[in-house]
Amino acid sequence: MVQKKRAPSKLVADKRNGGPKAHPKPKACKTRAAYKLPRGPVGWIIRLFRWIIRLVWGFTWRIGFVSTVIVGLGVAYFALQLPDPDALLDGRARGSVTLMDRTGEVFAWRGDQFGGAITTDTASPNLTNAIVATEDKRFFWHFGVSPRGVASAVRINLRAGRGPLSGNGGSTITQQTAKLLCLGRPFDPSIWKSEREYEADCRRTTMWRKIKEALFAMGMEAKYTKADILNIYMNRAFLGAGARGFEAASQRYFAKSAAEVNAAEAAMLAGLLKAPTRYAPTNNLARSQDRASVIIGLMHDQGYISKKEADIARIAPAELSEAAEAKAGGYFADWVMDSGPEFFTRDTTEDVIIKTTLDRRLQSAAEDAMQYIFAEKVRQGSKAQAAIIVMSADGAVRAMVGGRNTKVSGGFNRATQAMRQTGSAFKPFVYATALELGHSPNERIVDESITINIPGSGPWTPKNYTKDFKGSVTLTDALKDSLNIPAVKLSELVGRENVRKVASEFGIDSDLAAGPALALGASESTLIEMTGAYASILNGGSSVTPYGLVELSLLGDSEPLMGSGGGIGERVIQDAAAGQLIYMMERVVSQGTGRRAALSDREAAGKTGTTQAARDAWFIGFTADYVAGVWMGYDDNTPLTGVTGGGLPAEIWHEVMVRVHAGLPARPLPMIAPSQPAQVPQSQAPRQNGDFEPILSDDVADTILQRVLRRLGPSNGPTLGKPKRNDYVIDR
Repeated sequence: MVQKKRAPSKLVADKRNGGPKAHPKPKACKTRAAYKLPRGPVGWIIRLFRWIIRLVWGFTWRIGFVSTVIVGLGVAYFALQLPDPDALLDGRARGSVTLMDRTGEVFAWRGDQFGGAITTDTASPNLTNAIVATEDKRFFWHFGVSPRGVASAVRINLRAGRGPLSGNGGSTITQQTAKLLCLGRPFDPSIWKSEREYEADCRRTTMWRKIKEALFAMGMEAKYTKADILNIYMNRAFLGAGARGFEAASQRYFAKSAAEVNAAEAAMLAGLLKAPTRYAPTNNLARSQDRASVIIGLMHDQGYISKKEADIARIAPAELSEAAEAKAGGYFADWVMDSGPEFFTRDTTEDVIIKTTLDRRLQSAAEDAMQYIFAEKVRQGSKAQAAIIVMSADGAVRAMVGGRNTKVSGGFNRATQAMRQTGSAFKPFVYATALELGHSPNERIVDESITINIPGSGPWTPKNYTKDFKGSVTLTDALKDSLNIPAVKLSELVGRENVRKVASEFGIDSDLAAGPALALGASESTLIEMTGAYASILNGGSSVTPYGLVELSLLGDSEPLMGSGGGIGERVIQDAAAGQLIYMMERVVSQGTGRRAALSDREAAGKTGTTQAARDAWFIGFTADYVAGVWMGYDDNTPLTGVTGGGLPAEIWHEVMVRVHAGLPARPLPMIAPSQPAQVPQSQAPRQNGDFEPILSDDVADTILQRVLRRLGPSNGPTLGKPKRNDYVIDR
């Protein structure tokens, strides 16, 4: 038998410690089945809890992923849309107007002033530090949005009982810059009526807008550096008083560049960011200084200034420049802006420079004089108003006060806008007409009771202010004592149309009365018109157009776009007539109703004016150097109590001119005294029908008229018509 071979045995290493040992079996992995949940309600609760966690996690990471993609796309979209940062420094839709006085010094601004680009490199470190300390102390570390700041703002708003987005916004400087850029949406006049409406729309706060604002801010952070963002912010922020950007604001309030501001001034400028109008130092300097003190504290707390520097800034707070204290030029600046071309003033899209006639020394003189009289001679609580104009003989307005509140801008200007009856201040134009027609200041006229039948109105009997009659008086005395009846008689003698023509060509553009009351100032006019007409008398009889604008040019241009729109115009009366009228008006001041206006060191001429029931009181006059007009009254036409043109208005005029002429040498008036008296023929005995002959016969009047017209010639002065005869009846 064949015997089976045995398979060779496996080689097994000897067991070092007692022989061979079998390898242990690997442990099997526990399966989900190995974790057996307890049965019953507890197991079901655990299973439900596990399912909810898995559901929430799956939902959260998917939403988070989608949101991250959307945010990234939004940030990328806005970042790609943003232009070069330098193109965003000046984003004004409107331009600015800078007004300079007669010496070339800036005294007022209008529109959206932009003083030029300021950057973190050129601005004072005090300024950039104050801005960051005030608005966003984590500006250099966040990515455009500060979740901590938003949460803090929401908490503050809710505690104050407001909505989560009402009040504090927790916005970073980047978000505020995004808002200033209106999230990249430019101004469109077809959508918004004005830039103010555009900005209000850009400031609207809704949840969707806050989301877009955050995306835009992060897009800016992705595209620009922190310095770029801060540059845009510093140049576009509105800081009150029409100032756009910190350079314009620094020039506006301190008359210096933003590169030169100290810590106190920087703190005041940064404090404006919260509420530009409320904290503007031109509105309330003390409130602005209090706000600046808070900013100084923040700068110290954040390590930008030392305690010593903070103490110095509080002890010596920022003060306004002289120009800023002038409240943007007040009434004068408003008048220049209104009188200039609209496309270069009120609605300009360019930066405009306007040189004006303003003399700030004279402006201060007029303001001080008004305040002195109202403080010393007007009862406390009186609502009476006053207005003052000071101009040169060529119509250049040197000072303007449009009301008792001299530090005002945009208010009602009583010097240029108030149409008031002129009263006896109109009488010089009646006498100017008579003198031009050959009458003499020494001619005599009878001051007596008269009644004039006015067609359609019936008889009219003028009366003198004193209710009496002076009898035969010279024309000079009639004007000196402001007698009404001689003025009416003279107006009727020379012809109302001639008086109207002379007054109109002297610059009284108002609708002049057609009846005999024309001679007594029944017509309405403005103070600037009347003062300009008196300037025509001073300059020898040539009309003037009052003006304040001397030259208008665009910023950076060497050549002006336009020059003055006013000045001396056509001759109205001859030099001789003007000189004689000045002589008569000098007597008003030295001997007549205007004695309170007299100046101790120089000659002055003028005329008082008081309207019916003393609703208006005037004094207008001149020296050899300046013409000044004063009006006084109530805005609602309430009669003045105890005031005539020869009273408070004359005293205001006196105080103005004393200050105006301080330091100026006295010069004589260009007046011409009459050579010898002449007698005006008196009225004759009554006719059978009760009528009287005119004061002058037709032959005498025609002879005088022809002589004057021959002297005038065809090209000089107005063509005065022949006086109408027998168009009124005189009753004793």
